[in-house]
Amino acid sequence: MTTVLVSDDRRIVREELTRVMSAVDGILRVEGISHELLLMRYARQPVDLVLVGAQRSAPTGVDIARRLVTAYPDANVIVFGTPMDAGRIAQAIAAGARGYLRWDVARPELVATLAHAVSATAALPMPDRTSRGPELQLTERELQVLRGMSQGKSNGQIGRELYLSEDTVKTHARRLFRKMHVTDRAEAVAHGFRRGLVS
Repeated sequence: MTTVLVSDDRRIVREELTRVMSAVDGILRVEGISHELLLMRYARQPVDLVLVGAQRSAPTGVDIARRLVTAYPDANVIVFGTPMDAGRIAQAIAAGARGYLRWDVARPELVATLAHAVSATAALPMPDRTSRGPELQLTERELQVLRGMSQGKSNGQIGRELYLSEDTVKTHARRLFRKMHVTDRAEAVAHGFRRGLVS
């Protein structure tokens, strides 16, 4: 049976995710806590899985994930957010988080993802900064778009920097997602960090 901590500075988010997780088979105990109290709570009583919110408007989620993994390298940390939080999620993965969870998915998918994470906590992939491998061939433009995403930039901002229209950036992003077998910005950036494509 798995014990879980949900860390986020938004009480309503903690309460909702805690409520959803309580219904997942295999979870013995789930507790919501603020970022400020996470390290102290984990030091007192480690848990099997820690979910940390990494929303764009608050850098503390990334900071606390980094501090937790630094202090406790075996901590099983997953960050959560929306696709628009891709930059922060990428920073947390680079700092040692083992994966990410989309907060804005439909409830059945959220429950299924949590159940999978609980059943595979010991086997979650760590960031892997190896070469991109022959099976993934990105164009220079696709890499530029991916790097822009990793910095939390919008398609419009990426387009202005690369002198491309926003529609062209979207086209590169769609091709990038297809090649990487992902569905959104956050997943693409997380995958890019694991493969050493962005830093």
